[in-house]
Amino acid sequence: MLFVPLPFVVAVLLVVLLVQMIRRSDSNDRNPFFLALVSVYALQSVVIGVRWGYDVLEVLPVQAVLAVVIATLAWLSFDGLRSERPPAQRPWLLLHLLPALVVIGLIAFWPAPISLVIILVFAGYGVALCRLAFAGPDALGSSRLDGVISSYRALQLTAFAVASSAVIDIVISWDFAQSDGSHSARIVAIGNVLALLVLGSAATVAGTSRPEERDETTVEVTAPPVLPSAEDADIAAALDRLMQARELYRDADLNLNRLARKMSLPARQVSMAVNRVKAMSVSQYVNDYRVREACRLLADTDRAVTGIMFDAGFQTKSNFNREFLRVTGMSPKAWRARALAAGKSGAAIIRLAG
Repeated sequence: MLFVPLPFVVAVLLVVLLVQMIRRSDSNDRNPFFLALVSVYALQSVVIGVRWGYDVLEVLPVQAVLAVVIATLAWLSFDGLRSERPPAQRPWLLLHLLPALVVIGLIAFWPAPISLVIILVFAGYGVALCRLAFAGPDALGSSRLDGVISSYRALQLTAFAVASSAVIDIVISWDFAQSDGSHSARIVAIGNVLALLVLGSAATVAGTSRPEERDETTVEVTAPPVLPSAEDADIAAALDRLMQARELYRDADLNLNRLARKMSLPARQVSMAVNRVKAMSVSQYVNDYRVREACRLLADTDRAVTGIMFDAGFQTKSNFNREFLRVTGMSPKAWRARALAAGKSGAAIIRLAG
């Protein structure tokens, strides 16, 4: 009977996720690092299956190189969501080739410290990802505001997993030292295989230009314990005027960096002003405008909810429903029924609710 290791099944699922990711995103908006990351996840899963399923030790060098490539790509993928500059305009990216080159060199000339180097690489990139995650959703300035919460959750998950991988590698090294690796196969099967599948899903969500929302809860971002300054108030007021006059919220591709450019201000300054004055993240602020517009259309027209969703600037039904519930406390259909029963316009009901 043919034996098919579990990692091979995981590899197939990751390939399916990769195809879905490519289909859901526009060719001009794809983050190449996310595509590469999911591809390497799938390849590493195959390598793990060959190593632990058929005990082929010859693939160990490939597994070591792919491990550091995964850590590097994980960082580059989410770091790319901070800036809209294409990879060609970021020459420092070449520095991130060093971990893989070092491991290749060690494989060829001095294999002894390879495990230690891999642990240090995962720990370093894990800390960097954790610091980026600690900055909050607005740190991902190039992520579409309609899906930034999904991208942020994927970042949190990836940061935890990359940092945890360093701990897993330490446990495996200790197991080899104590019992000649008698438990390592189980550790890899439970840890790495499941991690590759979960992280592949997370990378697919964060890397697509139209992410699928999978969690109906909302990350609440409260105002920092810093009182808004007069400058913060001016920026928030100017942003209000800009949103109302130009209806920027209708742009489904809107992100924090583009919003900041329209105001000729640094993205961080805009983000902090909204956080302090509005007590919410920029994504919640923009989605508030989108929900208000959706409310108006629901009450004043008989258009289908899906069409209204797109017209208001949302890209996914789950995100639309979640944000609508957050702002109004009810579903879009319930809002429309309430408006019809009250016999008021959408604008009037919004004023009463506010």
